[in-house]
Amino acid sequence: MINQLIETKVQCPYCWEEFSLLVDASVDLQEYVEDCEVCCRPIDFVVEVDAQDRILVQARLQHD
Repeated sequence: MINQLIETKVQCPYCWEEFSLLVDASVDLQEYVEDCEVCCRPIDFVVEVDAQDRILVQARLQHD
């Protein structure tokens, strides 16, 4: 997948609400922090695109 943004649903590890996240599927491994759309707390995201172009998103509590 080249330069393709994919919308995926994620669940906040703080408030457990589900929201949409745009993932750049052209990058195999990404790590970044983004605030929850509902409770505004910072979430550590790890996004991985495997050899079959499946997207795995891990949403974790941010640790200082």
